Amino acid sequence: LASSLFQLRAQNQVLKKGVVDEQANSASLKEQLKMKDQSLRKLQQEMDSLTFRNQQLAKRVELLQDELALSEARGKKNKKSTESSSQFSQEQKSVFNEDLQKKIEENERLHILFFEADEQHKRLEGELRTRLEVLEADAAQHQAVVDGLTRKYTDTVEKLQNDKAKLEIKSQTLEREAKDCRLRTEECQQQLKNLQAALGSRLEESLCIINEKVPFNDTRSNRYNALNVPLHNRRYQLKLRDLAGQALAFVQELVTALLNFHTYTEQKVQIFPIDSATDTISPLNQKFSQYLHENASYVRPLEEGMLHLFESITEDTVTVLETAVKLKVFSEHLASYLCFLRKILPYQLKSLEEECESSLCTAALRARNMELHRDMKRLTAVFEKLHTYISLLALPSTNPEGLLRTNSHLVFTNIAASLHGFHDVLKDISKHYSQKATLEQDVPTATQKLITTNDCILSSLVALTNGAGKMASFFSNNLDHFTTSLSYGPKGGTEFISPLSAECMLQYKKKAVAYMKSLKKPCADSVPYEEALANRRVLLSSTESREGLAQQVQQSLEKIAKLEQEKEHWMLEAQLAKIKLEKENQKLKNSLSGHLTETVQEHSALPNVAEQKKETAEKGLKEPIKSTSLAPDVESREDLIKTHYMARIAELTSHLQLADSKSVHFHAECRALAKRLSLAEKSKESLTEELKLASQNISRLQASRDELMTTKRSYEDQLSMMSDHLCSMNETLTKQREEIDTLKMTSKVSS
Repeated sequence: LASSLFQLRAQNQVLKKGVVDEQANSASLKEQLKMKDQSLRKLQQEMDSLTFRNQQLAKRVELLQDELALSEARGKKNKKSTESSSQFSQEQKSVFNEDLQKKIEENERLHILFFEADEQHKRLEGELRTRLEVLEADAAQHQAVVDGLTRKYTDTVEKLQNDKAKLEIKSQTLEREAKDCRLRTEECQQQLKNLQAALGSRLEESLCIINEKVPFNDTRSNRYNALNVPLHNRRYQLKLRDLAGQALAFVQELVTALLNFHTYTEQKVQIFPIDSATDTISPLNQKFSQYLHENASYVRPLEEGMLHLFESITEDTVTVLETAVKLKVFSEHLASYLCFLRKILPYQLKSLEEECESSLCTAALRARNMELHRDMKRLTAVFEKLHTYISLLALPSTNPEGLLRTNSHLVFTNIAASLHGFHDVLKDISKHYSQKATLEQDVPTATQKLITTNDCILSSLVALTNGAGKMASFFSNNLDHFTTSLSYGPKGGTEFISPLSAECMLQYKKKAVAYMKSLKKPCADSVPYEEALANRRVLLSSTESREGLAQQVQQSLEKIAKLEQEKEHWMLEAQLAKIKLEKENQKLKNSLSGHLTETVQEHSALPNVAEQKKETAEKGLKEPIKSTSLAPDVESREDLIKTHYMARIAELTSHLQLADSKSVHFHAECRALAKRLSLAEKSKESLTEELKLASQNISRLQASRDELMTTKRSYEDQLSMMSDHLCSMNETLTKQREEIDTLKMTSKVSS
């Protein structure tokens, strides 16, 4: 800082000298400018006087010209005057002309002088102005430099002062932060010790719990971990099912095209080069046609296998390579179709060679046949690659040791490449076959049937090419989705899960789904807690308590036993009365006539209907007696008395039962009231105990409040003392800082 200040001061002195010199130069230039202005003013005055004189002369010339004109006019009018007057006018005219000539020459000379003075004045004025502008620009530049340096000097001084103040503040804050950091480090060390102790105790407790409660950790073993049900990704399953549906549509399109291609190829073999309708074809073509006729049994299963695979991918299952069991079936169907292609390939090649040897085959047609010869070999090779890679993908569901998880991504990539190769081969076949068809149309023996068959084969090849292109682009676009989730096992694993474990996992998943569905069932409406408490109190104090109900049940059972005994007694009485009635009826039958016997039989049917009731039996006995007028008045009077007393007994028994029920009800209510009273006394005792505890707590809190007030006062006194001490320390620190600042200044001055 001292060196920079010294340099700034030296620069300031140099700049001051430069400014003084420039000011002196500017003063001298200003004086020169004033002198030039004075000379310019003099020249201007002379120029003004000359212009005035020139104007006067011009007016004089005009007057003279006017007089001359007047004189000429007069001369014309007075031509007949005397010669003396004309002579005088000529002399006068010559004098005027000489005078005018002199004035003109003088005026011309003055004009030249004026023009030269004006040009010199303008040139001098321009030079002075340019010089003045240059000097003003230099002065402004020097002034700007001086202002910038002064500003920079003031800015640097202010910046140094601010830096000094900031450094002082920073030193103070750093001292405070150092003190705080020391305190925090001590606290953190203490907390670290406490945390270590707490974590150690918790670790020991957790280890004890794990050792006691956890029998084994199934995540450590891949064999046990394979039985864990993975997380269900519904979006992934729906996406995979959608992709499987698209693949099924593409496979169906390819199957249709392959069926048409093989069928129309069979027709072509029957037609060209020899038509089977007119001549016998070669044994090779016959065998080839026979094999081609069996194409549906090999091509149709491809669609069925893909359909089964699509149906196995549902929203609820877990679709990975270990659970895709139907992929093995599709691989087997593809293998059978590959065997079919291998079986017909030699016959197809020999058929093309035989066609080349025919007399109808031209050189161009022979070249096209040889290209198709190579294309058919490439087609079979592409199908062999596809079968190899698809059979590798089917291995995790049957034999997981045959494929590593790290190589599955490469398998999917090779399938995509094989599909693109399949598309390229079909494009070449369709191109070469279209050329072959155009050449065959030019053959002399070409029929309309041959042309139609060629068109059908070309359309099937175009459909095959389009389907293969769609399949290849579809597989390439969704390659990332196919390779994201290949196995449900641990992410770091290199092997697939065994199929048995995968099957067990799916069973566990079904059980888990069933369990979750059972949990989703709505629970029965439960009684709210407050209502349950109220019902409990009512239950404890109501008439329907257990003891009261037990007594009522016991009493009702005794009454039922008594009523049963009475019922048996009255049943016996009714049987005896019935026997007596039968005897009386028998006697009446013997004594009365036939008409009376009929009436007696009609009325004797009444007691047979009411065997269980004594009163109905007696009524049935009375009616025939009344009808025959055999019963005396004494019996009727006894019956009336009996019925009256029976009604009275029934009324009294009902009153007795009502009184018994009321007494039981009142007894139960009395017991309930007694229980309520005992419960109320118990609650009263508990409330009195709580009241005592609350009063004790209040007194204890008041005592603690007094203690806290005393401690608060002592803390306030201590805080005031500490604040006074801090003030004294701050004063000493300020003094020390002032001393440090003075020492720094002295050191700077000395340096």
